[in-house]
Amino acid sequence: MQNAHSISTITFDRKFLLKLVIPLVIEQILAVTVGMADMIMVSGAGETAVSGVSLVNTIATLLIYVFTALATGGAVVAAQALGAKKKEMAVKVSNQLILICFSSAVFITVLCVLLNRQILGLIYGKVEHDVMENAVIYFYITSFSFPFISVYYGATALFRSMGNSKLSMYVSTIMNILNIVGNAILVYGFDMGIAGVGWATLISRAVAGIIVIVVLRNQDLDLHIHKYLKLGIDFGIQRKIFALGIPSGIDNAMFQIGKLFTQALIASFGTASIAANATASTIELLATIPASATGLALTTIVGQCVGAGDYKSAKQYIKKLMFWAYVMIFVENIFIALLTPTIASWYNLTAEGNYLAKMLIWYHSVCCVLMWPAAWTLPAVLRASGDVKYLMSVSIIIMWVFRIGFAYLLTWLNAKLGSPIPGVLCVWIAMTIDWLARCISNITRLKSGKWMKKSVV
Repeated sequence: MQNAHSISTITFDRKFLLKLVIPLVIEQILAVTVGMADMIMVSGAGETAVSGVSLVNTIATLLIYVFTALATGGAVVAAQALGAKKKEMAVKVSNQLILICFSSAVFITVLCVLLNRQILGLIYGKVEHDVMENAVIYFYITSFSFPFISVYYGATALFRSMGNSKLSMYVSTIMNILNIVGNAILVYGFDMGIAGVGWATLISRAVAGIIVIVVLRNQDLDLHIHKYLKLGIDFGIQRKIFALGIPSGIDNAMFQIGKLFTQALIASFGTASIAANATASTIELLATIPASATGLALTTIVGQCVGAGDYKSAKQYIKKLMFWAYVMIFVENIFIALLTPTIASWYNLTAEGNYLAKMLIWYHSVCCVLMWPAAWTLPAVLRASGDVKYLMSVSIIIMWVFRIGFAYLLTWLNAKLGSPIPGVLCVWIAMTIDWLARCISNITRLKSGKWMKKSVV
């Protein structure tokens, strides 16, 4: 709470903010462009391969969002502890976060390896046989990467909590270069197709996970882990991490489950719609990079301000960084809209798939400029303050009512009217209705001031 400790003023100058945000933007660009490279490289094997990767990536994203939710929970507790000058507690948080990230990911990996085909069949039972076989191969190989990527997200969240986003950028650069080189060698050099993409992903994530553990063993860092990896179990600290991580994890997991529902709906429209959705979804990530990076920066800034009880400074930085987010996302989406025909051509889609992909990208760019930061950057403020239960509750309601409910409703109405627009566009319209509801919810909560009473240290 604000009165739990003396209030001190937290100050971040322009140079610090730029040093925090710019590496985050670069890191996000690298992550997204490698995802694009994956899709482009595997597209040489045809639309069934592209669709197989897309289906698995939807499930993998669900799991990765769980990992990042736990990482964010730990990062918020660590940032608040640093802001409150409780460095010993902050170090304990670091140890417990890495332990939680690794152990939870190992459990999930075992399930995914043992129930590979069953999981895919349960969600995507009606897809074409070749698409399913590609998905099975890719899912099996990449499942082994989950412990490494989970530890990577936990460690990079700690780097950002210290205000050192350069570390995560450097590791991300290494991981993504390895991924691209691995794709080139295994896909084109050894003609391994979708298996080559899977192995390149596994190897690059494994290297990244090992590197971040080595870096975190540096005892000179404000946030570090035990030099000999004697992490131990501290239930008090874990409760704090889970108190923030579990609601965020449920929020993210439910959101991704909702995307699985809509993905299954899109799958019923045919392979061209699946491939177009996969292509546009990759560009969607590229289009939101500045606002996404700003959200990561806000977690650090607001977290430390909340830890110090300095909500006046927190409000000032929220306004400043949100302004940056809107300016950057506007400029970027202008370029994406202009380059859409060229970008879509990289994916070797059929004429129908190419047409649908361009339509989705243009529609997304317009809505992105108007709503994305308010819908998806502002929640970082609420998470950093500890107001995660509100976010979870509202997000789940909005997702089921607007994203899923409207997707099926609009698809049904479209069919009744003779399908005047492509079915996949109905799903994307429902998605942006979801965004609008989130904008209203987030802004209302911030103005209420209730988020200023949720500190966990």
